[in-house]
Amino acid sequence: MTKSQIPNSKFESGKTGLAANENSAIKKPIKIVRIIARLNVGGPARHVVWLTKAMQDGEYQTALLAGTVPEGEEDMGYFAVENNVAPFFIEEMSRELSPKDAISLWKIYRQLQRENPDIIHTHTAKAGTVGRIAGFLYRWLGWKNVKIVHTFHGHIFHSYYGNLKTKIFLIIEKTLAKLATDKIVVISRQQFEEIHEKFGVGKTSQFEIIPLGIDLDSFADWRLRRNLLREEIGANEDEILVGLVGRLTEVKNHSMFLKVVKIWQEKYSMPKLKFVIIGDGHLREPLETEATTLGVKDSIIFLGNRNDADVFYAGLDIIALTSLNEGTPLSLIEAMANEKPVVSTAVGGVVDLLGKVEEENQGFQICERGVSAVSNDAESFCKGLHYLANDAKMREIFGRRGRDFVETNYGKNRLVNDLTNLYRQLSKN
Repeated sequence: MTKSQIPNSKFESGKTGLAANENSAIKKPIKIVRIIARLNVGGPARHVVWLTKAMQDGEYQTALLAGTVPEGEEDMGYFAVENNVAPFFIEEMSRELSPKDAISLWKIYRQLQRENPDIIHTHTAKAGTVGRIAGFLYRWLGWKNVKIVHTFHGHIFHSYYGNLKTKIFLIIEKTLAKLATDKIVVISRQQFEEIHEKFGVGKTSQFEIIPLGIDLDSFADWRLRRNLLREEIGANEDEILVGLVGRLTEVKNHSMFLKVVKIWQEKYSMPKLKFVIIGDGHLREPLETEATTLGVKDSIIFLGNRNDADVFYAGLDIIALTSLNEGTPLSLIEAMANEKPVVSTAVGGVVDLLGKVEEENQGFQICERGVSAVSNDAESFCKGLHYLANDAKMREIFGRRGRDFVETNYGKNRLVNDLTNLYRQLSKN
């Protein structure tokens, strides 16, 4: 593929301010129906809430459809309430495949008839499947000139399910891309290369690369909050806090993180590290049992889910990520926004976040903005952690580089502008 064939990473800024308001005064607002499988803890829930809130003006109107959060996952419905967003909930739609999906499909279709959208935008795998089928039926049965967009926040083409199930999902995605999708949004160049070039989903012309966006203002002046978490957990001043932030689910590979702690205890004594796991999920009890079995329970603090990201990131010194598969992990973006160095497995969009490899070093890589290690290799990961823990100067350098990178590329306003420009383009066709 030539460079000219690779989709743009973001749209050029379109008309804003007075010009946009003048247009909206004479044009009917573009109606968007946004669909997500569930508002569980994580980046996609924040993403859709922010976009729904932002696109309620003269130019756009947005309705948000969401499924239910299953037992074992924390509900982020409170985030929608805080942002004055009122989703239309479809009780039957959740993460796993189920006979209830037929009911979800019918309810989404009926809601589309009520909303009469110009654009249907689905997010995450399950909503992408049910929502796009409903959109396809709505378009063709009703002769509607509606555009259908799907965002891959990650993908399920490896490390989630067995070979047969994965192949079935891949066939479904290829079919939906061909028959029921006008634009496919991916959140990193690495993700585009995986989904399109490696797995063969969609045509190059369908893709747009639009990175995530976050509220950077909430992390300003993090140094003023540095001691809040440390005092809460009794961390000494000379202890380096290493935190892993994410749902306790298989793909995040917390089990490897426990093995890293074990290796650290056996091979290294200095500097002093304290390990923190922030997040919850159905693996909480098995992971705590595994920590006890490995003899590392006293070195790890399970803090569960937290709603104070501005506090806990401020108190951590190094952010770790051990995932087997990722889109663009919000935890690393938020870590960089707080000027925290990161060590992560080199999966998915992590590669784009960390930048080019500057040095290979004993099984791990020193990149522009952090340290990467081989996926599912605790030894390699621990060596990378040891490098970071023993070099305070590099931690500061990575922190500054990360902050600059995130401020340039991952602001919430940039995300909204990129998508509004995509919608404008689609509405002209």
